[in-house]
Amino acid sequence: MAWKTLDEVELAGKVALVRVDINVPVENGVVTDATRILKIVPTVKDILAKGGKPVLLAHFGRPKGQVVPEMSLRPLVPELEKALGAPVKFAEDCIGGPAKTAVAALEAGEVLLLENTRFHAGEEKNDPELSAAMAALGEVYVNDAFSAAHRAHSSTEGVAHILPSAAGRLMEAELKALEAALGAPVRPVCAVVGGAKVSTKLDLLGNLVSKVDHLVIGGGMANTFLVAQGIDVGKSLAEREMAETARDILEKAKTAGCAIHLPVDVVVAREFKANAENETVPNTDCPSDAMILDAGPKSVEEIATVFEASKTLIWNGPLGAFEIAPFDAATNAAAQKAAELTQDGKLTSVAGGGDTVAALNKAGAADDFSYISTAGGAFLEWMEGKELPGVAALMK
Repeated sequence: MAWKTLDEVELAGKVALVRVDINVPVENGVVTDATRILKIVPTVKDILAKGGKPVLLAHFGRPKGQVVPEMSLRPLVPELEKALGAPVKFAEDCIGGPAKTAVAALEAGEVLLLENTRFHAGEEKNDPELSAAMAALGEVYVNDAFSAAHRAHSSTEGVAHILPSAAGRLMEAELKALEAALGAPVRPVCAVVGGAKVSTKLDLLGNLVSKVDHLVIGGGMANTFLVAQGIDVGKSLAEREMAETARDILEKAKTAGCAIHLPVDVVVAREFKANAENETVPNTDCPSDAMILDAGPKSVEEIATVFEASKTLIWNGPLGAFEIAPFDAATNAAAQKAAELTQDGKLTSVAGGGDTVAALNKAGAADDFSYISTAGGAFLEWMEGKELPGVAALMK
């Protein structure tokens, strides 16, 4: 790997500025889901164990360069102390006097949380002066926020060019998993891409057809591809104006030797609601007054066969309207198949994106995947083949 890990930097007695993503949901001053806080524990504990002093840089919400009291990071202190098992101090700013005083007072075994980086307008502009003011607080920079790595901000990219830098444990795990999935994967590689619209995932599809051996397309996106092949999808969600683009992608895939898999049978209903009356028909037989809400059992069988023939799987997006039964059946069955093959050591499976994580959790399959990325935009941009500024800055 071209980036350093925590094992390769000297931390004893040094102040380590650690960029973390602890943008967690808070209601009435109480954290309602501490998942992101728990994810940073290995990095912070490692720094403490090596004699370093962790100083946390983080954003919260979208204050747009203004001090918004409701977006202060202070309410996160009790949850951080509980997760880390260490005292967590708080500074009223992430630069200047308050921050310098708090860093100087930090003792061994303690952690310092700095106030919301986005209270400064320069953060999202990657302002060199703000980056320098942040860097002045520490001696080492550790980026543990892959989910913010697609943004070139002062705290995610600017500081990395000033201080000796390394990837935190979460960032390290993420990069290793992604490298195994698309960088140098064991073939054959299969990608599952679902969701509502082709237009939001054009770069993704364009990149994947040249990188993977099989591409399974599901959700509303699959309907657009069916339309592109002259199939009537009734009242289904479909971007009919994207038909030509879909045909271009099919042609590119053919040239690249990538097999595209669309639903061969579909579950249709007249209403979009839980347990709506439904039927399963061939993909060419959607009634004009119905809509496709899921892939059918024959499609799931075909997907299972593709998974069995693959060594690596990358998953982004559901295969149907997974939020409501029974239109979650295809997503659940395919996810459980991937989980089973992973547990049997036959498949390396990496998944990411908001809906994806929710769908895999709902299917009870998430814990059995090789790696689940909690990053949304960063995971998508990585799948699209784009350079992530926060990662590139660590490559020295």
